[in-house]
Amino acid sequence: MANIKSSIKDIRRIARRTARNRHVRSQLKTMQKNLQTATSMENPEAVKEAARVYVSALDKAAKRNVIHPNKASRHKSDCAALLK
Repeated sequence: MANIKSSIKDIRRIARRTARNRHVRSQLKTMQKNLQTATSMENPEAVKEAARVYVSALDKAAKRNVIHPNKASRHKSDCAALLK
């Protein structure tokens, strides 16, 4: 356990950020599963909507440094391949 006041505050701050980032990552995984489900149903409108929502969430997560920008780009590329 930290003894310095600023280190104790850092630990609290890191815990809040970790919880927030974990929530965002969990949402991304759920959106990815929703996209796969829509793809298996073969409904083009549902696939297009799920891809739009997922790509938007990827961009936001990359912008906030929750995930690496290259990872977001890779997943966006996979979405584009699904839409073809």
